[in-house]
Formats: sequence, structure tokens, C-alpha cells
Amino acid sequence: MSPQPRTLSRFAQLRRIESSRLFQTVVIGIIILSALTIGAKTYDLPPLLESSLTVMDNAITVFFLIEILFRFAACQDKKRFLMDGWNLFDTLVVIGSLVPLDNSDAVLLGRLLRVFRVLRLVSVVPELRFLINSLLKAIPRMGYIALLMFIIFYIYAAMGSLFFASVDEELWGDVAIAMLTLFRVATFEDWTDVMYATMDQYPLSWVYYITFIFLTAFVFLNMMIGAILEVMGEEKNAREAQTAHDERDEIFKQLQSVQLKLDQLTEKMGDSKGD
Repeated sequence: MSPQPRTLSRFAQLRRIESSRLFQTVVIGIIILSALTIGAKTYDLPPLLESSLTVMDNAITVFFLIEILFRFAACQDKKRFLMDGWNLFDTLVVIGSLVPLDNSDAVLLGRLLRVFRVLRLVSVVPELRFLINSLLKAIPRMGYIALLMFIIFYIYAAMGSLFFASVDEELWGDVAIAMLTLFRVATFEDWTDVMYATMDQYPLSWVYYITFIFLTAFVFLNMMIGAILEVMGEEKNAREAQTAHDERDEIFKQLQSVQLKLDQLTEKMGDSKGD
């Protein structure tokens, strides 16, 4: 019975180190240094500096390997660690970074995975991880909004091709080209030039553009923002509930450890009385 509290205490110490501000700051600093190293390699550098960056890149790779092994050791539930998407992403990136760059067949893959090491900043910073998780969970809702937007685009593109093809064949020749033109209008890229060109022949064509911009730039954009904010609110509530649950589990484990120590102390006192 005695190894169990020591094991729990060891995991608790590792978790405290992992969650400490100093440890997180060092990891973030190394990730930023890795990003700067990757960017510096895109320039023409003197041979000495280039070799120094290569040594630094190898040292960063070793640091990331040690860091991911430390996090794995600090996690009491190993299966839960590997099932977490961010931990799996970090592990794959770190393992991929071990690909030697002197192999001509794998040099492109190795460099690409080293670029993805910058994304580890998202997995390390909780606020960034929260935003990405919220965005990913909002994609299904945003998909329906995007589908409705596509329908509106298609209807307006068909109307524009029917009415304005005689004005400018390059902009309104068919539905596909008209949809590209409407995308230009929706992003406000010189859309007034397109409108004034059609107003010379159809003076009331401004109604077409104003209604389209109102739907796409105001209605659908706000619907997208609303869907993301709603998911962020749900994620925040779920995270607070999970934090409260983890704190209860931690308190329960500490109480179990204290109870085990009390039982051991009671047994020792009983043995000493028996002697």
C-alpha cells in the first residue's frame, strides 16, 4: 500500500512543474525561437551563421522531444494523453522533426514539419487552444450558413448573367464567372466600377448590388459571428465545468492519500503497542 501515495505524489510534482508559469514561458520562448530560426533560413546567410542555425535547430528538436516525454510522464492517464488531439498533434510534429534533413527524399517533409512546429504555440497557450477548439466546433453550424450563402450567390449570379451579360461578357458571361464577380463585389474590391458599368444600361441595377451586399456583408457575416460566439460560450461553460470536476478529483485523491497515510500510521502505532 505504501508505493501508491508516493506515486500520486510524484505525478502531482510533475504536474505542478508542467503547469508552472516558468515551464510554460520557457516552452513558448523556444517555440518563438524555432519560428525565428525557420524564418532566418529563408534568407541568404553566411556559412558560419547558417551552420549555427542548423545546430540551434537540432537543439530545439531535442528540447521538444524531451518536453513531450516529460509531459507524457507527468500525465497519470497515458491513454487519455494520447487520445487528446493537441497532444497527438504535438507528438506527430516532434517525431516528424526528427527526420534528418540530409536525406534528399525527406528534406521537404522535414522542413514542412519544422514549419508546423510554430503551430505548437496554439497547443501550449490555453487561450489560443480555446479559440481554435471553438472555431472547429462551430464549423458544422457555419457550414449551413455557407450553404445558404452559396444559394444566394447562385441566384444572384444567374440573375446577373441574364441581365448584364450584354454589358460585360468578361464579368457576367456565365454563372461561374458571375459568381466570381459577385465575390469581388462581396469583398468590396472596386465593386462600384462594376455597378456603374451596368447602371449605364440599367439605371436601377444599383438595387441588385445593394441587396446583395446587404445579405452577404451584413446578414450572413453576422450570422457567422453569432454562431462562433455561441459555440465559444458553450465551450467556456464546458471548460469551467471540467475545471471544477478536475479540482474535485484532485481534492479526492489528496484525501485518499491522507487517509492511506493515517491508516499506515495507525498500523504502525498498533504494531508498536503490540511489541
